[in-house]
Amino acid sequence: MRILRASLIAVAGALFAVAGVSAHHSFSPFNMTGEKTLVGTVKEFQWTNPHTWIWLDVPNEKGGSDRWGVEGMSPNYLGRRGWTRTTFKPGDKATIVVHPAKDGSPGGIFVRATLANGRTLTFGANDPPEPVTQR
Repeated sequence: MRILRASLIAVAGALFAVAGVSAHHSFSPFNMTGEKTLVGTVKEFQWTNPHTWIWLDVPNEKGGSDRWGVEGMSPNYLGRRGWTRTTFKPGDKATIVVHPAKDGSPGGIFVRATLANGRTLTFGANDPPEPVTQR
């Protein structure tokens, strides 16, 4: 009976782990066939696992601004492509293209960006890593 109970607990744990992994990598909240270009000022760049986040203040038609949350890849993934925790700094001007949220909320998943200095950032599987400059 103990072996059966332990087996059932192990199987249930494995099922929960698999369900969590598949849900974590879902792009279903985003319109993956559409793109939206955001032009704004970086409020914060969160270099956190499991995903990085760029918080961008984007001017709106009412004379104010909307804060957009842009989800990115993991720091490990981006670090191997030359990104650092200071790739985006508060106050930086940036143009960021996203696959927008389907529900119309101010959020999306990162596609590419252009910084004020003209540097273009991407993180697609076929993009070559940019060299890291030492400071």
